Amino acid sequence: MKNLGYYNGNFGELDQMTVPFNDRVCFFGDGVYDATYSHNYKIYALDDHVDRFYNSAGLLDINLTLSKKEMKELLYEMVKKVDTGDQFVYWQATRGTQIRNHSFDPAIKANIWIVLKPAKIKDVTKKLKVITMEDTRFLHCNIKTLNLLPSVMASQKAESIGCEETILHRAGRVTECAHSNVSILKDGKFITAPTDHLILPGITRMHIIKMCKKLLIPVDETPFTLGDLYTADEVIISSAGQLCIGVSEIDGNPVGGKAPALLKRIQDALLDEYYEETK
Repeated sequence: MKNLGYYNGNFGELDQMTVPFNDRVCFFGDGVYDATYSHNYKIYALDDHVDRFYNSAGLLDINLTLSKKEMKELLYEMVKKVDTGDQFVYWQATRGTQIRNHSFDPAIKANIWIVLKPAKIKDVTKKLKVITMEDTRFLHCNIKTLNLLPSVMASQKAESIGCEETILHRAGRVTECAHSNVSILKDGKFITAPTDHLILPGITRMHIIKMCKKLLIPVDETPFTLGDLYTADEVIISSAGQLCIGVSEIDGNPVGGKAPALLKRIQDALLDEYYEETK
C-alpha cells in the first residue's frame, strides 16, 4: 500500500478509512497520541514512544486494552504493509465510542488509530527560521493529547510568513514549540527546559540529553528566556522527524551560528544512533 490507516482492526489506504460518528474524538478531542519514524521498516525509539503513549493515556484514565507488547507488535505489523520502509509512524487512542456527553463511562474501551505515510527525517544541516508567540495552551502540556488547536494556529502563523516553526513562551519563559522542543547551546553547555507541566517530555530531547552526557557535554535542565534565545551560541529545535536542527533566525533577527562544531557533534551522534537502530 502507498499509505495506511488503521481503526480497531480495520485497515486500508487513508482515503478509504472511516470512523464512527460517536467516537469521542469528534466532539472533545478526547485522546492521546504519539509518533516517530521508521527506516528500513524499523521503527526508531519505539520503546520510548510507546512508554510515553501509555503514560499519557494513564494520566487521562483512558482504558487501553492492548498491552505495550501488543501495541508494538501491531505497529510493526502495519509498517510492513506500506510500500516503502521510510515512514511517518503515528498512532493514537481515543477514549472510546459513546453518545455525546462531557462525562464518560469509566469502563469504555479505547479506540486505536494508526496512520502511516511515506516520509524521511529532515536534513539536519538545513537551518530553520522561526517566530515566537505567547503560549496560550492549557496547563497539561506534559500529556500528549489530541487538543492541538493552539499549536495548529501557531504553526499556520509561522508558515504564512515563510517560517518553519513557532517558539512559545509564557511571560518570557520559553516553553517549547508548536510541534517540537526547543533548547540552546551556551558556553559549551546544552540547556533545555525542565520536564514540568509546561512542556512535553520529548523523546528526541531525551536522546539528545543522553548523547550529550555520553559526549561529555554538560546538560542544564532549567528554565530559560526569550533573551537567552537571542544570546545563545546555538538554538536547537528537536523532534522525531528532524532530530536536532539549528535555528538561523527568530522573528526576523539572526541568531546562533557561534558553535557550529559543537552542534554538528550532537547532530552526527544522533544520526549515527538513528541509522544504527534502523539498519
